[in-house]
Amino acid sequence: MATHLKEGDKAPAFTGTDQDGKKISLKDFKGQKVVLYFYPEDDTPTCTIQACNLRDNYALLKKEGLQIIGISPDDEAKHKKFEKKFSLPFPLLADPRHTIIEKYGVWGEKQMFGNKYMGLHRTTFVIDEKGIIQKIFLKPKSASHAEEIISKLKK
Repeated sequence: MATHLKEGDKAPAFTGTDQDGKKISLKDFKGQKVVLYFYPEDDTPTCTIQACNLRDNYALLKKEGLQIIGISPDDEAKHKKFEKKFSLPFPLLADPRHTIIEKYGVWGEKQMFGNKYMGLHRTTFVIDEKGIIQKIFLKPKSASHAEEIISKLKK
């Protein structure tokens, strides 16, 4: 299952709360490029690899004019622990009610070891200065995600 959104679509507006209890909206970033990355859970192996790759390449991403925002179903307290443990320099929005997750169509059926269950599909949206989805990564490469994003923007 993939998102219903397509490259060229207007990114759905949202407001969420980050790990510091601060309200963050997509409209706060008007005129800037945003990397909105959805991930299943804080402090799990693949999610940690992805977050640390974005952290390690944060200066490079900022140099490209990109703002990073992570979103998962975890709550603010869990995000705060994750941010502290790995020194993450970007906001992590808590979406336990799946409000933003549903708007972006990244919740759905998954399968592991033959078992089907509902879960979050790891997906990244690159949104341009006008709020248009420029690129969608349906299966981001966790260990080289920043490089993947930058190489696609250069094209």
